[in-house]
Amino acid sequence: MADITRRFGWRHLRGAPTAHIRHHRSGELAHDGPGLSFWFRSLTAALSEVPVDDRELAMTFHARTADFQDVAVQATVTYRVSDPALAAARLDFSIDPDTGVWRGTPLEQLGTLLTETAQQHALDVLARTPLAAALVDGVTSVRERVAAGFAAEPRLPATGIEIVAVRVVALRPEPEVERALRTPAREQIQQEADRATYERRAVAVERERTIAENELASQIELARREEQLVEQRGTNTRREAEEHASADKVRAAAEATRAVTLADAEARRTERLATAEAARTVTLADAEAARTVRLARAEAEAAREVGEARAQAQAAWLRVHADVDVATLKALTGTRLAENLPHIDSVTISPDVLTGLLARLGGGDRE
Repeated sequence: MADITRRFGWRHLRGAPTAHIRHHRSGELAHDGPGLSFWFRSLTAALSEVPVDDRELAMTFHARTADFQDVAVQATVTYRVSDPALAAARLDFSIDPDTGVWRGTPLEQLGTLLTETAQQHALDVLARTPLAAALVDGVTSVRERVAAGFAAEPRLPATGIEIVAVRVVALRPEPEVERALRTPAREQIQQEADRATYERRAVAVERERTIAENELASQIELARREEQLVEQRGTNTRREAEEHASADKVRAAAEATRAVTLADAEARRTERLATAEAARTVTLADAEAARTVRLARAEAEAAREVGEARAQAQAAWLRVHADVDVATLKALTGTRLAENLPHIDSVTISPDVLTGLLARLGGGDRE
């Protein structure tokens, strides 16, 4: 829609780049082109605004197939006005000089023209096509037929309309028919799904069996390795015991050798000490023997000299006593006896003893 402003009885129109403006003043063409901007008087001006941009026309219509089934066709047509002057001459694109709004409904007329043309060619195709084929290949065939129909339609170039593209979005049957058509496919899909489920279950069972076999194989391998580990540990323990025994044997041999060495050293030391002690003992014994001999010799010499002296004294004593009479000797004997007797405080002489003593003394005197 053109932008029109008022200034002191004049009007100013400012068009869009996608809108073709035609300005007739007093029956003559004053301005013609897209995106114009100019001043005009509303009493003498006749304005037309033709859109020249690409426009989308969505359409939906019903058709009947060869097997008398109703289908809904959803399509979109892209078009544009290639000859604005021709379109303005064939359709009412005039606008109000005060508001810039179209006086008529040119786009609705174009929509009706395009929709009826497309519907005519689509009906012609679908009327000779069964429903199943229409649902499978109908979109392509309808699009191609509608595009060819637009290209062959003489009214479109005569109106200045150019078709840019034709798109068929969908062909939809009635809901009941669609559900009926979906049933076999749904059942087949369900069967495929069930088969896929069964296959998945079978694969799952197979995988579980494989996993169980792998676990069993792993357990067997683990048991075998544990057995090898136990054997290896036993071998290591036995080898360690043998090494300890060898080490103990070597240690014992070393200890024995050391003990023998120490015993030999101790024996040699003891022997040396014993030899030294024996030598010392012998030396001391020799010295003691020599001293004893010297002492014995000295004692013997002294005893001999004492004996000789005693013998001489005894001889002299005997010689002296030999010259003394018996009475003197007895007196000396009594004196000596008195000297050698212990101390006597008192002496008790019984008559019997005294009589016998006197008798003996008397008898001895008689002798």
